[in-house]
Amino acid sequence: MPTTQRADARRNYTRLLAVAEQEIATHGADASLEQIARIAGVGSATVRRHFPSRHALLDAVFHGLIETLCDQARALQDAADARAALLEWLNTVIGYAATMRGLAMAMTRDCTTEPTEAHEHCATAQLTEAGAPLVRRAATDGAVAPDVTIGDLLALITGIALATEHHPDPAADANRLLGLAVAGISPTPRSAVSTG
Repeated sequence: MPTTQRADARRNYTRLLAVAEQEIATHGADASLEQIARIAGVGSATVRRHFPSRHALLDAVFHGLIETLCDQARALQDAADARAALLEWLNTVIGYAATMRGLAMAMTRDCTTEPTEAHEHCATAQLTEAGAPLVRRAATDGAVAPDVTIGDLLALITGIALATEHHPDPAADANRLLGLAVAGISPTPRSAVSTG
């Protein structure tokens, strides 16, 4: 009987996670836990047993995606062009954040406000740790201003992703806006002088 219970628990977890992924993709990070339980065919207590808080559920849903982004950041740390490596990673992060409803919102949450969750399991904390070496290296090479932090860049990405996630082509619009932010919206001094 215990073996059957463990198998049932595994099935419930897998089913809950699949339903949660769909509901969060449709309704964002504030998807109803009760609705997830109903669709999965389990009680609310079962949801809370597997996921004691909303943050725990979001962490499980976004875990694989965040790991992929962190792996990419680590793979790019030794790239020859520090600026290109940082921009490649930022474009990937913003593409996911704009198209995976709920991810950008999850990135705005401060994990330290969830007393039952360890800060290191937070999406922002993981992305900060993975992306910080790319920013430091780009700053050392003079590719970004020395006072730019990974926190600044993740906040920028989050804002752009939240602003574009309901657009017809959120990834394209998010990438265009990130490009504007990187290039700057004012003409360079030389251009300004030449047009005067």
